[in-house]
Amino acid sequence: MSKIKTAAKDKVPFVQKTAFGSGHLVLNLLPGALAVFMFFLVTAFGMDPFLAGLLGGLPRIFDALTDPLMGFISDNTKSKWGRRRPYILVGAVLSGILFALLFQLSENNSVMFNFWYFLLMSLFFLIGNTMFATPLVGLGYEMTSDYNERTRLMAFANTIGQIAWMLVPWFWVVIADPTVFPLSEETLRAIGEMGLTGDELQKITDEKLQANGVRQLSLLVGLGCAILGVLPALFCKGMDPGKMENRKKISFKTLSSNFKELFDGIKTVSKNKPFMKLCGATFLVFNGFQMVASFSFFIIVFYIYNGDYGQAGTWPAWFASLTAVVTAFMVIPIISRIANKWGKRKAFIISTVISIAGYILKWWGFDNSLNAEFNQSSYGQSLNSFVASIFETINPFLDSIGMSWFSMDTSQGGPWLMFLPIPLMAFGLGGLFTLMMSMTADVCDLDELENGMPRKEGTFGAIYWWMVKLGQAIALVLGGAILTLVGFDEGAVSQTAETMTRLRIADIVIPAITAAIAIWIMWKYNLNEDRAREIKKELIERRGEL
Repeated sequence: MSKIKTAAKDKVPFVQKTAFGSGHLVLNLLPGALAVFMFFLVTAFGMDPFLAGLLGGLPRIFDALTDPLMGFISDNTKSKWGRRRPYILVGAVLSGILFALLFQLSENNSVMFNFWYFLLMSLFFLIGNTMFATPLVGLGYEMTSDYNERTRLMAFANTIGQIAWMLVPWFWVVIADPTVFPLSEETLRAIGEMGLTGDELQKITDEKLQANGVRQLSLLVGLGCAILGVLPALFCKGMDPGKMENRKKISFKTLSSNFKELFDGIKTVSKNKPFMKLCGATFLVFNGFQMVASFSFFIIVFYIYNGDYGQAGTWPAWFASLTAVVTAFMVIPIISRIANKWGKRKAFIISTVISIAGYILKWWGFDNSLNAEFNQSSYGQSLNSFVASIFETINPFLDSIGMSWFSMDTSQGGPWLMFLPIPLMAFGLGGLFTLMMSMTADVCDLDELENGMPRKEGTFGAIYWWMVKLGQAIALVLGGAILTLVGFDEGAVSQTAETMTRLRIADIVIPAITAAIAIWIMWKYNLNEDRAREIKKELIERRGEL
């Protein structure tokens, strides 16, 4: 246990923590919603899969350029409102508005019109989102200089951020639900006049429902993100930049010299060994998980329910949402306590080892025969009856508010054992971002000690998240390649037993191996609490602070 009590001046007030957390909710909700909505570019708006892939990849190249640039700009900005908050305020509003506009597509437009509209709007959206996200991350690194308070701040923010992942899985369900976003009478008349019957009628109706759901839900998400995103700009306070030396002048006249300084800053950051260890470990843990993120959905549908989407129902959404709930309210508080007691490096190693155990446990949790045995046991029958009784009580209320899709069907039993690995698996990502963001704040102190002013929280944050985004893009490509290698056919009604076995093995082995390599990278990470406090003391003396 840390023997040093956090000074009152280093504690972040609850209001500021909550406001910072609301910003993290937006940071998670926008990319989560974007990933869901882009799926419907193909199914609802008729986009060619290759063009849809380009729309997912091309903007990321642009994003890779804007992140470090925004970090440099916010590091060197001089204003009476601070270095970060003006950008957060403007960026939050732009992000919300542009996200909503991004999906105001019409399925009646030509494919190429929708392609160019979406591509151009994506670039504008990424500018707004970068203007919001990069300064927000940098602001978090400077809200407190205390070693343990940084972990508590990031734990609190990530707990609120997990709310996004409780909501996003249900977007799949509500978008195509006619009771949530019903079609207009005009659209229904137009469909009727087409003279279609049977499967053709159902297909065109489903496409219209999905397109309408995407348009309307994107408006709600955009509005919510704009409102929540401005809160950090209004209530959070960062380091006083008044006496910060050596900041560069930001103007069109200094553009060429600014780019030189930007690349020099990136080069300096890349030489910071503790920071590169953090980036490497994050790249491995997060993207090992991302490579197989969709596999659980496929395993539930095609292995447990043999390709029957109707029977699978809302079980995939429940699996994802429960993971977020456990991460937010169980794992993150535990990780914060472990870090306070044994240090951040050991907390990362412990949490990652626990997550590996969770990945291995999935083999039994997703086993059909074991789930069947459990449902036939007295415990399984009691659990099914208990859950059924709960929903029988609340179903009338759910129906009255248009949330009948939220129900859980236990008439045939439930794959309950698949929930067993969740408390262990959740330690992976739950510990990762809580600890890594806290440790990056410590690294910013080390950089100031070694390289002087100005502090580079924005640049460190931009490069860290650029690594995450780059890895995510690679993971999406590799994830598709792995599905192909195991023989998965998304167009097939069912999958072979050999394919599902290989898929289940990949779902366990890949994230377990990448997590194990991340532990090896972090094993000799040496920026511990004692060293961090020594650095803080030296910086205070150098600045002439009391």
